[in-house]
Amino acid sequence: MSRPAVAEVMTRQVVYLPEATMLDEAAQVMRDRGIGDVVVTRGPAMVGVITDRDIVVRAIAENLPPTSTSLGDITSHELIMVEQSATIDEAVQAMRERGVRRLLVCDADRKVVGILSLSDVALRPTSAAA
Repeated sequence: MSRPAVAEVMTRQVVYLPEATMLDEAAQVMRDRGIGDVVVTRGPAMVGVITDRDIVVRAIAENLPPTSTSLGDITSHELIMVEQSATIDEAVQAMRERGVRRLLVCDADRKVVGILSLSDVALRPTSAAA
């Protein structure tokens, strides 16, 4: 029995927003696209990932105004990636080790091709259901 790869369950839609984007605008983008995270950029470079939970915990709970607080103000600047050929077990282990719920997924050339979240893993069909 083969072990499923990250590419089989990842979300391929990756949304990028500049770090100057205000939190209310980022939240609206997440709502409109039905996603829970965006990649934060500075020019052409990726500088972090922001989740809907980050907005709540790092901004709203700290009374930072969402119309004048930017993504750059609350972004963690650590980008954690896994290659799309990695197994789901390897990706979950990386999440555990780093204490994160999402990983950027890259190809062999380190180009981002998707995002893997714990919900992607939880919602994957089991062999009994397949």
